Amino acid sequence: MFAADQASRGLGVELLEQGEGTAVLRMTVTPGMVNGHGIAHGGYDFLLADSAFACACNSHGPVTVAAGADVTFVAPAYEGDVLVARAEERTRFGRSGLYDVSVLRGDEVIAEFRGRSRTIGSTSASTAASAAASTPASTTSKESR
Repeated sequence: MFAADQASRGLGVELLEQGEGTAVLRMTVTPGMVNGHGIAHGGYDFLLADSAFACACNSHGPVTVAAGADVTFVAPAYEGDVLVARAEERTRFGRSGLYDVSVLRGDEVIAEFRGRSRTIGSTSASTAASAAASTPASTTSKESR
């Protein structure tokens, strides 16, 4: 999945490790990621955490997407900082899961992220799209009187 993630890879995000329910990604804060306060825009911190979450929750095989996520920004990151996101599965139940991601600069926590996942069932996005396209849409009609 990460090989096809042009958004993350286009920003220089690297997949360092992936295991069952885990992932470690790295990103360097570039000048284009810095906001008007001179710190990394929180959206980039979130993107790194979200990408680690995606790799961890998709490590089991079936296509899994985010159902929601929360982030707490703990400390600012700056241009040139190398950030590492460590994702760990907390639990899976049915088609849902919970994942925690810590975004670190060295040993310092920059952000904490909790993601909620939902497995959509197929093993590829194209299979899911094909299944959706071949399922007729349900319609409702009023009874004639």
